[in-house]
This record gives sequence, structure tokens and C-alpha cells, in this order.
Amino acid sequence: MDILAENNFGDTRSGGLAGPMGLFIIILLAVATVLLIRNMTARIRRLPAEFPGQNDSPGKPSDEDKSTTV
Repeated sequence: MDILAENNFGDTRSGGLAGPMGLFIIILLAVATVLLIRNMTARIRRLPAEFPGQNDSPGKPSDEDKSTTV
């Protein structure tokens, strides 16, 4: 019965590095997320209000589509 109760995973109390390392990873991911959101917001603001050749209605062909010759 002593074999079943034996701790084969090592001493879990020494070192204590898991807590601080986990906190570091969470903070690193949060900073990366904030920087990505700021970057994408700046890119969206730089987009034009309308793109050239954009139709008012999606089913209606544009002037460029009408002037094609065969």
C-alpha cells in the first residue's frame, strides 16, 4: 500500500515558480492583446469611407461592368 501513496511527481512545494511564471505569461498576453487592438483600431481608422467602384446596392452592376465589350 505504500507504493500507491508514494508521490512520484516530485516535491511540489519547493521552488514555487509556477505562480509567478503564470502571472508573467498572463500579463504578457494581456499586453500583446492591448497592442494588437490598438494597431487594428489605427488601421481601421485609416480606411477610406468608401472604396472606389463600391455599389449602393449589391445586386446592381457598376458602370465598369456595363461597359465591357465582347
